[in-house]
Amino acid sequence: MLSSATNSKPSRGNVQIIRSDEDIREGLKHLVRLDPRLADIAKEAGPIPLRLHEPGFAGLAHIIVSQMVSRASADAIWRRMSLAEGVLTAESYVALRPDAWREFGLSRAKATTLSGIAEAVVSGRLDLALLSSRPPAEALAELTALKGIGPWTAEVYLMFCGGHADVFPSGDVALQNAVAAAFGLAQRPHAKVLASLAMVWSPWRSVAARLFWAYYAQKLGRGLLPVG
Repeated sequence: MLSSATNSKPSRGNVQIIRSDEDIREGLKHLVRLDPRLADIAKEAGPIPLRLHEPGFAGLAHIIVSQMVSRASADAIWRRMSLAEGVLTAESYVALRPDAWREFGLSRAKATTLSGIAEAVVSGRLDLALLSSRPPAEALAELTALKGIGPWTAEVYLMFCGGHADVFPSGDVALQNAVAAAFGLAQRPHAKVLASLAMVWSPWRSVAARLFWAYYAQKLGRGLLPVG
């Protein structure tokens, strides 16, 4: 049974929230108690980046833009979108010309996804900021109900924009490789296996994910977190 100190903060209602580097340090302290194997991994990983962004349309849009393209390509697309719209909001995206996505360099699929999200926000059907206060399972279900948003996108948004402390994107290949390298596994665990392994790190699985990404980044000598 978890101690009261483990659940004392950060929280919003019954949902634990990460908002600072201090929250990351506290989460890591509890993780090492839950799983002593993580102590050596933490020493090798070094400082664990917070990488937190404001919740809202721009944060989710940035995650979608960055998927399946290089960091340089994602940055270039994002710059073009920002120059065209100034502060990116759902309202400004809905107001764009129908073919503006071509000038940005977006794929048709991503443009369709972003349009659907923007329309849901503008109509009031989706409140991205409010998702930060929802239990992870409810928040994930609401996001993945939108066309074009899969589990990975929803989990990364809740981690790095919503600040959810107990989300673990087990389908992330880099994270699978990181866990395999850290524990000396013969092959990287598949998503279901990794999700099961990660249960021991609850209610701080988002910190555990950051830890393994940081560990693997040290091994490869480059950043691996899914958002910049």
